[in-house]
Amino acid sequence: MKPVPPASPATGPGSNGNNPLESLPAPPVRRLGVVLIILLVAGLAGGFLPRWRARKELVQASKELGLMSVVVTSPLPGPGDGGIPLQAEVQANVEAPIYARASGYLKRWLVDIGDSVKTGQLLAEIDTPELNQQCEQARAEVAQSQAALALAQTTAARWADLLKTASVSEQEAAEKQADLELKKANLDGTRANLHRLEELKSFANVTAPFDGTIILRQTDVGKLIAAGSGTELFRLAQTNPLRVYVRVPQALAAAIQPGQKAELILNETPGKKVPAKVTRSAGAMDPGSRTLLTQLEVDNSRGEILAGSYAQVRFSDSVPPPQLTLPANALLFRSEGIRVGVVNAAGKVEVRSVKLGRDFGQTLEIVEGVSATDRIILNPPDSLASGLSVLVLEPAKSATDK
Repeated sequence: MKPVPPASPATGPGSNGNNPLESLPAPPVRRLGVVLIILLVAGLAGGFLPRWRARKELVQASKELGLMSVVVTSPLPGPGDGGIPLQAEVQANVEAPIYARASGYLKRWLVDIGDSVKTGQLLAEIDTPELNQQCEQARAEVAQSQAALALAQTTAARWADLLKTASVSEQEAAEKQADLELKKANLDGTRANLHRLEELKSFANVTAPFDGTIILRQTDVGKLIAAGSGTELFRLAQTNPLRVYVRVPQALAAAIQPGQKAELILNETPGKKVPAKVTRSAGAMDPGSRTLLTQLEVDNSRGEILAGSYAQVRFSDSVPPPQLTLPANALLFRSEGIRVGVVNAAGKVEVRSVKLGRDFGQTLEIVEGVSATDRIILNPPDSLASGLSVLVLEPAKSATDK
């Protein structure tokens, strides 16, 4: 017997081959089902996602409404100490009063204030009649001592010869020899006195002890001059180079070294800076002012700077790094000290202790406690505490940025 082949869906039993549904292929039906499922999922997603997003935004907004909103700023560098001029005094390199060593009357003066003089130049002449007479008397005493010495020499020589023949005693010969030595000493004394008076007479010509400029004259022709009275005739100053004295604060004293460069600023020429150089310092702080007395040298070959002037000095080689500054409204004044509120990367508050420096008015110098990258809360409330979550608004511009 032959095997019977299996019936196909289109030719199986009960099928007459005239049903249209049975004639459709299977793949189109599957595609339609997949499309319907996709449309159903898309419809559900289109209705659910907006509601879920809105609910999430509502939850976030509710959290933000419960947080404290703060405005922050960052510390900014302030002015350095090197930018602050220090008060200074300009003085002559050498300055000396000229006094009279001989008494008499001023015969004439040859220089006046503002005149430049050289070493040994004649400044004035003093008429000294009394000193002249003393010199004449001293010369006469020298001549008298010379005559007495000559007689003593002759007598001593004669008695020495007589002693050889025993005509005189040794005692008498010794006395004559001693008298000779006495006359020699008297002559030396009178000569020394004459030399003293002659030296004193030379002071009748008042001369300049060094090169400089006459800055004061306090005498005139015919004025009585008394040696040792303490009245100066002239004042002489050497104005090139000039000495400048400045008191350096303790914060900058450690950086002061000989040879260090500086700038001299005069009030009459505010735009001009004269180069200066540190020559020496006191080496110790003044206990009264806590400052270091420092001497500088300034070239004045052109004579543009007047000795005795007031000036200002800025040290250009010892400028320390500027300290950070914060607005005054960023500080919290509490019983335990001054604090600031810092917002960290997690959005939480850190209350830190800070140490203040100089007060610049709207801003204050912060010596320690914060860094340049910190976010500091402006106008912090008194209830601000560490660990509090805050909402940071757009940073405000600092006073220096306006």
